[in-house]
Amino acid sequence: MPGAFTELRRLAHEANQALPASGLVKYAFGNASAMDRGRGVFAIKPSGVPYTALRPADMVIVDLDGRLVDGRLSPSSDTRTHAVLYRSFPAIGGIVHTHSTHATAWAQAGRSIPVLGTTHADHLDRDVPCTRPMSPKAIRGDYEAETGKAIVKAFRSISPAETPMVLVFGHGPFTWGATAEKAVYHAVILEELAKMAFLTLGINPRAPRLNRTLVSRHFNRKHGKNATYGQKP
Repeated sequence: MPGAFTELRRLAHEANQALPASGLVKYAFGNASAMDRGRGVFAIKPSGVPYTALRPADMVIVDLDGRLVDGRLSPSSDTRTHAVLYRSFPAIGGIVHTHSTHATAWAQAGRSIPVLGTTHADHLDRDVPCTRPMSPKAIRGDYEAETGKAIVKAFRSISPAETPMVLVFGHGPFTWGATAEKAVYHAVILEELAKMAFLTLGINPRAPRLNRTLVSRHFNRKHGKNATYGQKP
């Protein structure tokens, strides 16, 4: 039905446009998607289309199996990764994937980003996890879906709500949130945390991890029912 997905496309388009505006992507690298849980579909950037040429009508609508529902263009090559995450993390409403410089460098190094300071602790009470390397069989198979499965596997004992970001080994970062806008926010935060950790360890390779008491203090004052940060409604 023409116009049936206008609002969903608008949300996805705004999230995608925010990526180059935030300095997180170059050319056509990266993608963002927005989920409509009620209809079981999401809107995602079309494959290979430069951000400067992107229009709301170009957003492709697919279902949770990655099948085309509406759109004239081919969806992002990462569509099946998004689909796996939406199926596995039912509370999320938006996903972002970039190749932002510092976060991707940590992913290529195969290292989680350690909690070294209170800026990190304000957002996460743990390291930013990095997935394990994928097997040759997984890579040769349904690679994009297997990428999503690798992320889900890394979150077996981690809350995706409290840790809305991950590094995929050798690939790059994925972030998510309750909305596509929030997923973009987390992508910006992840890149800053990656940059700060990189600079910190460059200045002092033996820089200590932040004391757990201080980590908890900063995280809990911004998150949870007893949070004190910000204005009360």
